[in-house]
Amino acid sequence: MDKTSRIYVAGHLGLVGSAICRRLRRDGYSNVLVRDRSQLDLVNQPAVEAFFASEKPEYVFLAAAKVGGILANSTYPVEFLRDNLNIELNVMEAAHRHGVKKLEALGSSCIYPKMAPQPMKEEYLLTGPLEPTNEWYAIAKIAGIKLGQAYRQEYGFHAISLMPTNLYGPGDNFDLKASHVLPALIRKAHEARIDDSPEMVVWGTGAPRREFMHVDDLADAALFLMQNYDQADIINVGVGTDLSIRELAELVCRAVGYNGRLVFDTSKPDGTPQKLLDVSRLRALGWQARVGLEEGIGETYKWFLTQHAGE
Repeated sequence: MDKTSRIYVAGHLGLVGSAICRRLRRDGYSNVLVRDRSQLDLVNQPAVEAFFASEKPEYVFLAAAKVGGILANSTYPVEFLRDNLNIELNVMEAAHRHGVKKLEALGSSCIYPKMAPQPMKEEYLLTGPLEPTNEWYAIAKIAGIKLGQAYRQEYGFHAISLMPTNLYGPGDNFDLKASHVLPALIRKAHEARIDDSPEMVVWGTGAPRREFMHVDDLADAALFLMQNYDQADIINVGVGTDLSIRELAELVCRAVGYNGRLVFDTSKPDGTPQKLLDVSRLRALGWQARVGLEEGIGETYKWFLTQHAGE
């Protein structure tokens, strides 16, 4: 992939896609192709086929997906399964048919079994039951992994699959009905501070442990792996350390400047007890994350304030 290659970033308005676009442009890639949903609906197979036929991208970052937290997954299981399956099928088939040199698909750490040993190695895929609160999304992503491997096995198509840990950063979704835990906590802490509320409610017990990576680190890893990795095996992308949701909430409150009391609503689900990726395979290739969590949360809150001032 050189600076003038035709590079299609699917999902360029999302958290991951926008970070990949920023990174590509910063590094001087001058031919980045993007389409928003009004221009190209990736669920629409004829539209995807027409786009690849006319634009002839050489490389594809498949970052488009229907995503959300526990509430969104449990409320819209059909959409999470159907839409993500269709996106993967349509993009991979069109990429193969129209001569894409390499496709990189972005997955999720939720593909691993709920009770997988920690930290989770790539070979733990399909070794046990999934977490029920996000199984629809996870099943779609597992199907995408297997689809990429099938295209490689049958047609020699160069598809790789990255499994990022929990991501956050500029461009995140702060809607409490659809957001993941970190942006949801940022919004809750911000509103509690503005309202001078004595307490802030956090879903669950606060005991589950999670790993968080700044999306700019993920974009750096995505570019690195596009250039340096070409195997059928999935590869984890994370920071290699985790913390409890309680500790995360305390970090967020410090960054936001909220000094009230944390209250844990134990009637709400915790989800998987722990999700920590084994990133030894990625580190052996020579890459590791750079942005510290406290620093990253502070930067993300500043971005939130510029986008959501007055809400």
